[in-house]
Amino acid sequence: MSGKTVNSAILLLVIGNFMALVSDVFIKTMGPDAPVFQYTFLRCLLTALMLLPFRRQIDFTRFFEGIGVHGLRAHIQLAGISCMVIALGTLPLATANAVFYAAPLLVMVFAVLFFKERLTPFSVLAVISGFAGIVVILRPVDIGWGALSALIAALALAIGALMVRKLPKQQSTVHKLLLSYVLILPASFVLMLVEGAPWDPDILIHVAGSTLFIMGYNITVLLAYQQVDANQVTSAEYTGLIWAVTIGWVGFGEVPDLWFLVGSVMIVVPLLLISLQHRRKTRTSLSAASCKV
Repeated sequence: MSGKTVNSAILLLVIGNFMALVSDVFIKTMGPDAPVFQYTFLRCLLTALMLLPFRRQIDFTRFFEGIGVHGLRAHIQLAGISCMVIALGTLPLATANAVFYAAPLLVMVFAVLFFKERLTPFSVLAVISGFAGIVVILRPVDIGWGALSALIAALALAIGALMVRKLPKQQSTVHKLLLSYVLILPASFVLMLVEGAPWDPDILIHVAGSTLFIMGYNITVLLAYQQVDANQVTSAEYTGLIWAVTIGWVGFGEVPDLWFLVGSVMIVVPLLLISLQHRRKTRTSLSAASCKV
């Protein structure tokens, strides 16, 4: 399964999104009283150690190049990971993941504000429908720390995604990832000490499981997008919500209500249609190019 064809790339993304949900399950099973910063520090440390075998892809002579942007992005990522732990511990699995889908909507909005990109009418509709869907799922009367944490996690994901454009172009993906996690370690360590939670050896199982599976997700994404245009396969990413509903229902007895189903449709369907629209445009452009030849 190399990801060199559209079908294999889609299959990789479906498997990858399942692995990402398994990572979420390891976090969720820690419970709502889990030591958030103890988990965050250990996850960042373990991830950094797991990246070291790929050190040949890292330029250690210029390891800290772009440290200003890297540092800001890393600490936004720290906030995102911490809020994700809170959201998964307090919200149903499917609800938390549905709110996380606010990230691509926020990316579109921020791209307009900060990079002067233009939204198509369909993209504007997707943004409006998506945010309305989040309101439908959360319902203002039910908003608590879990819902706010999920929204902040989505905001952090969106900002982090956009800031990738400002990172040094010559750095490899492994280089960027390792530097990011190295920069998170000091702040997450201090926050862990301030949190003052008693040491819990069992948390290592949750940390190892979630880190291993999220790394698996990252690998499948890299393989899928390495050989195939993103707009041809991005729609497969939205299978993550299906996995979230299924695992939440079977594993945690979380039966989705009508509010969730309606809100999820409002969020995911416009994003899915945009992805399919991009795919059609790509095929049309390729057909036109082949005719010219």
